[in-house]
Amino acid sequence: MTKKAAAGGGGPEALARRLTTELDWDRHRDALVDTWGLRRAARPGYTSLFAGDSGTGKTLAAALIGAEVGVPVYRIDLAAVASRYIGETEKNLAEVFRRAEEKEWILFFDEADALFGKRTEVKDAHDRYANIEVSYLLQRMEAFTGLAILATNRPDHLDEAVVRRLQSVIVFPPPDADLRFRIWKGLLRDRRRLTDDVDLSELARAHELTGGGIVNAVRTAALRALARGDEAMSGEDLAEGIRRERGRPMPRKGEAPR
Repeated sequence: MTKKAAAGGGGPEALARRLTTELDWDRHRDALVDTWGLRRAARPGYTSLFAGDSGTGKTLAAALIGAEVGVPVYRIDLAAVASRYIGETEKNLAEVFRRAEEKEWILFFDEADALFGKRTEVKDAHDRYANIEVSYLLQRMEAFTGLAILATNRPDHLDEAVVRRLQSVIVFPPPDADLRFRIWKGLLRDRRRLTDDVDLSELARAHELTGGGIVNAVRTAALRALARGDEAMSGEDLAEGIRRERGRPMPRKGEAPR
């Protein structure tokens, strides 16, 4: 594994600077393998793990890489791809890899632990086929010639065989107060939508929310204001949005977020 870096703070610009290895690989992979003759030393593709809580910028980072190198990013929700029908998951993923290599997509595997999780003790046919699916996926990723990004908020749940195949790991911590303020300010540019009692800098300092949590809090506050027929959110509206976000139950494995 070549790199383990933290990617928190500083906004998208700083984040892009921390993704230099992934960007350099995508730009120079042909020269690395062919011109420099490192085909034996370097596997054909590159796999990176983005680890961090929901809303810390993993999807944004993948989009930044795609935009920077001019390559489409194809997002796969592994929790949705995993099929209850034996053999269907392999078939679905085989088609994804085939198309990605043909069109030179970057593959972004969201909820990676849904399928790349630690393999279970075989107790029945379902367990056996689930483990076969993971093995198939590992082999297919090993042969993939493009950039694959795995995203998870539970890196400790990943299978060890997956971890061994990673070229880099980037950790996405929650945003600091300065970045939280930028997120609040970016969402609420129009001060006409805020009453005079709202202090965005104080909200950013006092509440350690992720970017996704701030978006949810603003949405809740806006809906409260609209339901009253008001054209601006109050401090109490935003406080209620934050309270609801802090009280949001975490989904159990395999359950969709609410």
